[in-house]
Amino acid sequence: MVMLGDLQVHYLDWGGEGEPVLALHGLASSGHWYRRLAPYLADGYRLVAPDQRGHGATTQAPSGYDWQTLAEDAVRLMDHLEIQRAAVLGHSWGGHVSSNLAMRFPERVSRLVMIDGGFQDGTLLPNPTWEAFRQRLAPRLVAGTRTEYLAQLESNLSFCWGGDLAEIALTMVYEGEDGQMRDILRPDNHAQVLETMWNEPPSVVLPQVSVPTLVVPAGPRPERANSSFSRQREVMVAAAETALPNGRINWIADTIHDIGYDKPAELAAVIRDFLEGAD
Repeated sequence: MVMLGDLQVHYLDWGGEGEPVLALHGLASSGHWYRRLAPYLADGYRLVAPDQRGHGATTQAPSGYDWQTLAEDAVRLMDHLEIQRAAVLGHSWGGHVSSNLAMRFPERVSRLVMIDGGFQDGTLLPNPTWEAFRQRLAPRLVAGTRTEYLAQLESNLSFCWGGDLAEIALTMVYEGEDGQMRDILRPDNHAQVLETMWNEPPSVVLPQVSVPTLVVPAGPRPERANSSFSRQREVMVAAAETALPNGRINWIADTIHDIGYDKPAELAAVIRDFLEGAD
């Protein structure tokens, strides 16, 4: 834990003398999302994964969910850790935060990897209205007791489940006085995030990202292939590839949004190849 201005920030630091990598989690998630990925990057990299404001064990700030403040949060942590420049990973919403970090503070970012995120653009929806976007990214349904919550997760993630995923998932929720589980990210703060995503979408941000960038979308599992949702994602990924001045795409096939849970070794290999490659 470290105090950065008025924000008490919790972060995971796997140590090591290698190139620093700042890893930003997705919406209603935590830095623990990277726990399965971290061992595959331990040789050669120092992975640091904070809980962003309003998430995990970091302060429940009532405001500051705009891109500029979130990027400044990341820079303050880098300053505290005496990291002048880092490769940056961002999963899901973290992909949006990381692209804004790279846009606003390009001197602090060597390379950028957006893991199934950073390309979700409301202006590209079939019905590109605020209401349609808000509904598409509404808070997930978290319900039930701790036992019921974990049982539902185990059922949904049976193909990659393990006790570590139970531990990871519990860093993203809390148990209310009524014994029911709820997201740590408060609804009001979730709403601020969505307003920011709608008002400053990837179509505005990505053309201004100059650092080498890799987008790693999750190719759908067979039951979701060719769905309207999957086809719309393909449109958004293609738009991101066109918008990025120095970007490339590497799909990981037959997986889920949480690629780091399902295929951490394959994801790490793709990241390593990009970070160690030529511009």
